[in-house]
Amino acid sequence: MEKLTLWIRKNGVNTVLIILFILFLVNKDAKTWVMKQVVSTGLLNSKVEERPASVRSVDFTVSNTSGKSIRTQDLKGKVVFINFLASWCPPCRAEFPSVQKLYEKYKDNPAIEFLTINLDDDANAGKNFLDKNKYTIPFLISTGNIPAEIYNGSLPTTVILDKQGSIRLHHTGMADYSKNSFYQQLEELIRE
Repeated sequence: MEKLTLWIRKNGVNTVLIILFILFLVNKDAKTWVMKQVVSTGLLNSKVEERPASVRSVDFTVSNTSGKSIRTQDLKGKVVFINFLASWCPPCRAEFPSVQKLYEKYKDNPAIEFLTINLDDDANAGKNFLDKNKYTIPFLISTGNIPAEIYNGSLPTTVILDKQGSIRLHHTGMADYSKNSFYQQLEELIRE
């Protein structure tokens, strides 16, 4: 016992770091907390791009929990904020509070549409994640193929379509969408 106590005193910092590392590896809430801290720095934020000279618009369909289909082509004339997530994805969980804040700020604006597309194998897991965290953003699931220009398999992925249906932002990885600088970029798209 005395040897163990002596070893812990000599290696206490290393022991704590190893325990934290193991916790980080096995606990998705610990991963999410660390990732939220990284997201809050703003280092990973994306930027809305200038309108490219020639970009084709994309079209795909999602549905809500009632089975009502929403087709992106039918949303032309609106700015469309698309976020792909899964409840098991720590980066998705880390960025989602900022997505909810963005939604709350613009949910009553008729010029913007939010498509939050859950990619859990079991849609109930995604719905439970939103309900548990009291997120009110619409819950949608894909009903067909999603074009590779929109989603290539990485989570989280965020895409913004302008009023003509062209991609103006495509960001893979977590970001903070609740910053004033992002709101200003979105406002510019709405005014176009």
